[in-house]
Amino acid sequence: MTTHYTILALAPGTLAELRMRDDAGAPPRAVTDTEGGTPLRCCLRRSEPEETLALVSYAPLRRWARETGADPGPYDEVGPVFIHPTDCGGWTASPNGAYPDAMRGARRALRAYSTEGRILGGLLVEEGREDAPAIEESLTRLYADPLVAAVHVRAVEYGCFHVETRRSAMR
Repeated sequence: MTTHYTILALAPGTLAELRMRDDAGAPPRAVTDTEGGTPLRCCLRRSEPEETLALVSYAPLRRWARETGADPGPYDEVGPVFIHPTDCGGWTASPNGAYPDAMRGARRALRAYSTEGRILGGLLVEEGREDAPAIEESLTRLYADPLVAAVHVRAVEYGCFHVETRRSAMR
């Protein structure tokens, strides 16, 4: 059996909830992105100039734990993410499972979690460096550990959640 990972945007049901009340209990904040280029977690693309976005608090590990029965304990956290204020159709995964280009960045932190919701480790990815591995290689390296159930990708500078990956087994 070969092990792979699946890349996930925020699920439609989660987005519907966040568009009403976010994970901090607040209504979404409307923001006009004058310059564009903001990473959107609903469709895993970048915003266009002058596009209206919703800024919401999101607790990725808490929501994953609710779905899987894990207990993130002290690893639970809430942070800001941008989404479209209305349904945008979401993200369509590429047929080859490629990492979404819009979520790439010079520096990303990858955090690996066990099925129990405990952090197992992580990696710093610096794709711009000459000798640095691509994010796909780093994800494959983390998933080589059979205890890793999910890996969250975050921006280094702000710590913002970008995308979730989960272990998926294929024969």
